[in-house]
Amino acid sequence: MPSVRASSADLALFAAETVYEAGIPVDEITLTVPGAIEVIAQLTQNVPAFIVGAGTVLNAETAKRCVDAGARFITSPGLVLDVLEYTLKSHVVAIPGALTPSEIITAWREGADFVKIFPCAQVGGDQYIRALKVPLPQIPLIASGGVNQLTAANFIAAGASSLGIGSELMPRKALSTRQDQWIHELARRSRIDDREPKPKLRSVTNAASLALLSTRCVA
Repeated sequence: MPSVRASSADLALFAAETVYEAGIPVDEITLTVPGAIEVIAQLTQNVPAFIVGAGTVLNAETAKRCVDAGARFITSPGLVLDVLEYTLKSHVVAIPGALTPSEIITAWREGADFVKIFPCAQVGGDQYIRALKVPLPQIPLIASGGVNQLTAANFIAAGASSLGIGSELMPRKALSTRQDQWIHELARRSRIDDREPKPKLRSVTNAASLALLSTRCVA
């Protein structure tokens, strides 16, 4: 999943639209972006096929505003149980953050569709994902934090279902100078072979979940 962090709503829109044009159908707008909820609403209205989600969601009230704006998945940097509960009740994809095995198991037992391991690179990178997947093979993990093009394939080989990345795909200079071809090229390089096996979901009825799994790239 690409994660958009930008200094303005206008740059966030440019980043998200450029990533979509590059062939990546999923994007996370972090709530650190000024006017992030309005950005989510605009993207979902203008491009209905674009699966736009909200990131850095830290309370249920904010989660509700994001869902009302059209967010199709909600993610947080840590395990925030009231956000997870509201997200599940709203029937959008729930991607809580976690780091320890206990947090991962708790998130999964509460109904998470995926669990985002953050910050992943700082605690062992792909080897940490590999270690987690030994006792927890049934839990789809998203590696996030410090993932880049050089390490992406290793994370997928270790068992990550998807990867989260921000500035490696959307460099600040590319955004500030609106160099869309630069971002397109980075997206092209980020592709992971679609022939890699995909994990089984607890439910195959959630179109957004399936789209997340189909995005076999650094994003």
